[in-house]
Amino acid sequence: MNFNNNNPNLYNPGMNRREMLWNTGGGLGGIALASLLGNQSAFGDSLNEGGVGGLQGLPHNPPKAKRVIQLFMAGAASHVDLFDFKPELIKQHGKSSDFGEKVEAFQNGLGPWLKPIWDFKPYGKSGKMLSDTVSPLGDVVDDIAFVHNMVGKTGIHSQSTYLQATGFQNPGFPGMGCWVSYGLGSMNQNLPTFVVLPDHRGFASNGPKNWDSAFLPSQHQGTILKPGAPNPIEDLFPAPQGNFISKASSNASFDILGKLNREHLQSREGDSRLNARIQSYELAARMQLAAPEAMDISKEPAYIRKLYGLDHNVQTFDKEINAIEEIDHFSRKCLVARRLLERGVRFVQIWSGCDNGFPRRNWDSHEDVERDHGPLAMGMARGSAALILDLKQRGLLDDTIILWTTEFGRMPSSQGGKGRDHNPYCFTNWLAGGGIKGGVSYGPSDDFGYKPQDRKNPTQVYDIHATILHLLGIDHTLLTVRNNGIDRRLTDVHGHVIENILA
Repeated sequence: MNFNNNNPNLYNPGMNRREMLWNTGGGLGGIALASLLGNQSAFGDSLNEGGVGGLQGLPHNPPKAKRVIQLFMAGAASHVDLFDFKPELIKQHGKSSDFGEKVEAFQNGLGPWLKPIWDFKPYGKSGKMLSDTVSPLGDVVDDIAFVHNMVGKTGIHSQSTYLQATGFQNPGFPGMGCWVSYGLGSMNQNLPTFVVLPDHRGFASNGPKNWDSAFLPSQHQGTILKPGAPNPIEDLFPAPQGNFISKASSNASFDILGKLNREHLQSREGDSRLNARIQSYELAARMQLAAPEAMDISKEPAYIRKLYGLDHNVQTFDKEINAIEEIDHFSRKCLVARRLLERGVRFVQIWSGCDNGFPRRNWDSHEDVERDHGPLAMGMARGSAALILDLKQRGLLDDTIILWTTEFGRMPSSQGGKGRDHNPYCFTNWLAGGGIKGGVSYGPSDDFGYKPQDRKNPTQVYDIHATILHLLGIDHTLLTVRNNGIDRRLTDVHGHVIENILA
């Protein structure tokens, strides 16, 4: 290992840092520092339930919630087929579409009006109209606030996904979970503050850039976990060729790495990148114990597995897509998310759909809405409804915010007879949980779901982000970081708290 044979405490000064780390452990599983054995970080305060590592002066106001789950439907879910009932579309079905203005379509999706693919029915005391394909949400509809007048800036997937995930439509900005982690800090010592559960088939547009920390310290970036996968946490444990590592040699590496890192840090005061890297190594060590347990749903009681629809025992990833498989995969992520929240994770992002071309395995239903949306929507609805009910029965919904979003909506006109084109001019978000007024619909769209009814006062992603930060006790205008001479924030220079959906 390039140590001096006469003195094992001396290391070869010609060895670079990366070689040193890999030679002494073989990946994150062996880069564990001495903090694994104690409750205190080598370079920081011990963690506690109040949240450690956040900014001085936060929260700005009494919070209604302390954690967030973001459900992201990659590819653009159709509001008019799921949540935004438009009787006029049924009346005008098959007639030539007339928008009353020139429309810039992404492809050629300006065919005849297309009625909702599924029937709608009223649910709950609120009488909210929901599509049959998302009927499981009917059980929790009175806990949900729907925002139907969302607007975007572009019909391009990558830019619109960035906008919803980071508040900017270009790369290089932190994800919302990164801002929350940076502002409020961690509520646990053994798991990441911000966890990402991607679609089991792959990443959506932009991939990890959607949850990258950008100019924030790197410990605030999202950590990817893959529930149900053969290797749910990559590089957490030593590779098979690392079978020579013993407990004694591992503890010895903890000691020397701790010493080297302390010396290195002392000579580079103020280097946040180094400190973040050290913290990530420490966290990796603690995750070896905590993460596998948090992701193990085998000990969940039968009634909980049934609630989430996880009594089908679907294991194969590459079989032909169907509703049962989608329920299994999305619900599994929702159940793991609940387990993570219970253990102090502050922000969980769940993705449905990936950017993998044809056949469609996302919500980008240009060719056939029924074929593409059907299984995805049923899986999403079953998992989301179970998550809300489960959090509610455990008393966790009161201080957890759930945000359902997508990059934009789909046109009320048809494309190729059975599909729909992109609609950045109007789409739906919904929220539930801590501080949210349930059973309400805010900001109606027009008769066709083409644009907001009040075109002068739409809702933008900045308003959603401002509202979530407000419920977490943060004034969105005050959570800023100076970068390249500009005070950057999640909401850019925009955003208003949506008072109408607050409890």
